[in-house]
Formats: sequence, structure tokens, C-alpha cells
Amino acid sequence: MIVQQFVFYLFSFVAIASGMMVISARNPVHSVLFLILAFFNAAGLFVLIGAEFLAMVLVVVYVGAVAVLFMFVVMMLDINFVRMREGFMQYLPLGLLIGAILMIELVMVIGSWALSPTTASLERPAPSEISNTEALGNLLYTDYFYLFQASGLILLVAIIGAITLTLRQRPGVRRQNIGEQVHRSAKDAIEVKKIQPGSGA
Repeated sequence: MIVQQFVFYLFSFVAIASGMMVISARNPVHSVLFLILAFFNAAGLFVLIGAEFLAMVLVVVYVGAVAVLFMFVVMMLDINFVRMREGFMQYLPLGLLIGAILMIELVMVIGSWALSPTTASLERPAPSEISNTEALGNLLYTDYFYLFQASGLILLVAIIGAITLTLRQRPGVRRQNIGEQVHRSAKDAIEVKKIQPGSGA
């Protein structure tokens, strides 16, 4: 139990510190790297509570796709860091005010949850005999099957729309025609010439 608490506090501290560094780092590439570190620690926290499927999804989807894509986009952009820092002092009071309001709200929520008399009487539900991944799969493919398929259809339409919007026809650019390549015969592609001996090529 002591080891689990130590690992929990370690992951929590690193995740909070990484989250703070995401918004305070001046280099956007460093911010994305700290974001990846925060995702990894959040996945570790999911593993500690027994949600191994959510941990795997967090690593595969967010770290493997979203965060790496963010890093590629940030590295390809030509960012003027001097211009980004020009309005920092101008919006600092507003940012501090919003941060203070959010901190007060968090303290109120955590304080009301800790001081509530009903939280101490809540019983922890008995663990199920099936695993977390199996329970989630049963729920998705039974009660929410149509919604799950509808979300996949929406993502498919979004992919087709993104490809259609980015596909451009440029004049003078040679494009690949699959139909012509498939129906091309050896007679059209190869020309055999007979060369007399001694005449040279």
C-alpha cells in the first residue's frame, strides 16, 4: 500500500508540474514535450485505479497521434517569439484574475466534497468479475452500439471532407492514372529493335 501511494503521488506531482510547464514554457516545442509527459503520467494514474484500457487509449491516441502531430505542426510553423511576448504584460492582470477565480472554484468544490457528511457513508462498489476492458466493450457494443457506429460514420465523413478540401487540381502537373497503368500492355511499354552486328547501338 505504501508503494502504491508513493507511485500515485509521484505520478500526480509530475503530471501537475508538466501541466504547469506546458503553459509556462516559452518554446512551443518544449510545451508539446511537457504535454506528452503529462499524458504519460495520467496514463500511469489510470493504471493505478485499474483502468488499463483508458491508459492504453491515452498513450496510443493522445501521445502517439495528437501530441506528435502538434509537435510536427509547431516545428513546421515559423513562429515569431518576439511578437508573441509583446502583449504578455498587457494581458497579465486579466490572466491572474481568471486564474484566481478558477483557484477559488477548485477550493470550494474540493472543500465541499471533503466536508460533506454523505461522502464518508458511501460504500465502495464491489469489483466485478470481468475486466475493465471487457465491461467497456460490452457496454459499447450492446447499449451504445448505434451511437458508436454513428460516431465512426461521422469520423469517416470528416476524413472524406478533409481530403476533398485539400485535394487541388493544378494545371501542368502530371498525375497518376491507375486505370491507364493497369490496362497498359507490354506492346505499349516495350519496343524491340533489331540491331545488325557491327552497326553499333
